[in-house]
Order: sequence, then structure tokens, then C-alpha cells
Amino acid sequence: TVLLFFFFFQMDTTPESYLDLFPLDAIVYLTPDSENVLEDIDPKKVYILGGLVDESIHKKLTLQRAQDQSLQTARLPIREYMVKTTNTKNYHSETLAINQVFDVLSTYYKTRSWPAALKAGVSSGKGYVLPSAVN
Repeated sequence: TVLLFFFFFQMDTTPESYLDLFPLDAIVYLTPDSENVLEDIDPKKVYILGGLVDESIHKKLTLQRAQDQSLQTARLPIREYMVKTTNTKNYHSETLAINQVFDVLSTYYKTRSWPAALKAGVSSGKGYVLPSAVN
């Protein structure tokens, strides 16, 4: 089942694959392993929020899936707008849960501000903060 989210806040589910619903050149698969940075949201594109956890055993699984399907990929601009924070676990991850990615994208769509969007969706437990939050 695919959950489709349109930025005018309509959601729908379908058993069909996104590959059958949209042209390949309109699909952007969001994966933290992409070399391409998402700079802006294009309302003519369809953004796939990867539903797999890449941090553990299956590293780069979402990137590989997108490449196997000949899809464009992008990652959120966490490295570009945030800094690593010192923490006791020395833990830093750009892999977010689907609801966090959703929060980032919807906040960016409303504000057109990556710092505001990343602040809304990236918890401090990921080891990244906005530069203004560093003491």
C-alpha cells in the first residue's frame, strides 16, 4: 500500500505502486544516503518518503531501491543547515522517521525556511542542532 501525500494536504492510499501512478521523471525518492540535496519543493514532483530504516542492518537500502527503479534521489539539507552537537553517546544520524520527514517537508512548504523546517522535524536526539542553538 502506498500513502500518497499532496502538499495541499490531501492524503490517499492505494495498493498500486507509485511507479504505476506517476512518470519516473516526476518522482523524487528521499533517502538520507543521496548525494543530491533537496533545495526546494517542486509542486510538480512526487516525493517518496522511504519507509525503511537504513541505520541498522540494511545500510543504504532506500538509496539502492531508488537506483534500481531509476528514480531521482535527494536528501534533506541537514548537513547544510545544522551542526553536530556534542552528546554523551557520540551519536549523529540523518535518518529520520517518516513523521519527522513529513514535519520537515510540511513546515518547509509553509515557511520556505529550511532552518525552521529542520527545527520542527529533527529532534536533538539525532545529534544535530541549528547553529544558533550551540552555546
